[in-house]
Amino acid sequence: MADPTTHPIRSGSLDVRFVSLLTSSTYALILAGGRGSRLMRLTDWRAKPAVPFGGKFRIIDFPLSNCVNSGIRRIGIATQYKSHSLIRHVQRGWSFLDGRLKEFIDLLPASQRVQEDQWYLGTADAVFQNLDIIKRNDPEYVLILAGDHVYKMDYGRMLAYHVSKQADVTVGCVEVPLKDASSFGVIGVSEDLRVRTFKEKPAQPDCIPGDPGQALASMGIYVFNAKFLYEQVARDADEPRSNHDFGKDILPYLVSRYRVFAHRFQDSCVGMNEGRSYWRDVGTVDAYYEANIDLVHVTPELSLYDDVWPIWTYQEQLPPAKFIFDDDGRRGTALDSMVSGGCIISGSVVRRSLLFSNVRVHSFCSIEDAVILPDVVINRHVRLKRVVIDKGCVLPEGFEAGFDPDEDRRRFYVTESGITLITPDALGQKIHIHH
Repeated sequence: MADPTTHPIRSGSLDVRFVSLLTSSTYALILAGGRGSRLMRLTDWRAKPAVPFGGKFRIIDFPLSNCVNSGIRRIGIATQYKSHSLIRHVQRGWSFLDGRLKEFIDLLPASQRVQEDQWYLGTADAVFQNLDIIKRNDPEYVLILAGDHVYKMDYGRMLAYHVSKQADVTVGCVEVPLKDASSFGVIGVSEDLRVRTFKEKPAQPDCIPGDPGQALASMGIYVFNAKFLYEQVARDADEPRSNHDFGKDILPYLVSRYRVFAHRFQDSCVGMNEGRSYWRDVGTVDAYYEANIDLVHVTPELSLYDDVWPIWTYQEQLPPAKFIFDDDGRRGTALDSMVSGGCIISGSVVRRSLLFSNVRVHSFCSIEDAVILPDVVINRHVRLKRVVIDKGCVLPEGFEAGFDPDEDRRRFYVTESGITLITPDALGQKIHIHH
């Protein structure tokens, strides 16, 4: 049951969009300080939310676009680890919000607001250190979001659910197979989705009532009544043994004492493909590679061709992609691939690959199953298969990768499934200044 202040808007393929007094009285805080160490050298010079994704986006564009599309236009981004490229991207790509209409994005670096020697200690501490800024906006609700997941979600539906349940806090949850649930924060619920237990990475996860093969995993998305949130993070800040983390400390404390409910992601996921909801933590090189390569499939699980729920980003002004030469053995082609603006494919064949902006491929190359980030130069006679090439790499003539894992491991990081990650420093080259 939606809150009576909610005015559903019918829009294209999306059944109902909740743009309402609920969303306009919400402040969203995106926690974007993550190191993302499992992405190896992809996060040596940038925070995980700033990692490029999908040909022209960065990961943080997904939660930001979900906010704007949901009607939540008051947003804070808490940054910490190597945040230069993230801050630069947000300043360039997200400045269209109008402060005169009380729309804005606050960039909230860990600026030691509470104690002079203290960075953000955990997710709850990031909220506590910015309480004065959040309170200044006087929201009714605070939406806490992770900045490093790829998905499309109408937060308005989750807010309406939160109000209808008269909840103190609502946790966004995704269904995962029970056998995989130990790597998540797992939520045990009763039949009415009231949260009874919250365990971080349990050895024996609880299953969903009536569905013994599935568990509910926390997405790191929380709706709090604002005043309740202020009380709880202040209480937690005074707890000397706390990790000051929502998953480890705040939620387990609240479950037995207050009204905590689970919200199923499938009830607010936008653009489901054949009834399947799409949510990815692209926190490993394998997961990152798979999520990008999925986009070149005939019907990818995540559609970027969606007028109803667009993903916004910083749009560089670039010429269209160009394919040149049509000689036998030297034909510029790309098959089952996505090729972004500014790319030139010169007399080479690209198959099942995703090329970001400004990739230059010189003649006589063979590129298959590759994810190639912006500003990469690939010189003649290069052969690539099952690789991720980081931004700014220059591959020398005759370079090969992806054919001999043992040989690749001598110079590069190779994942368990055999994806080779190639970065400028592994090639002995200078790091791109605006990574």
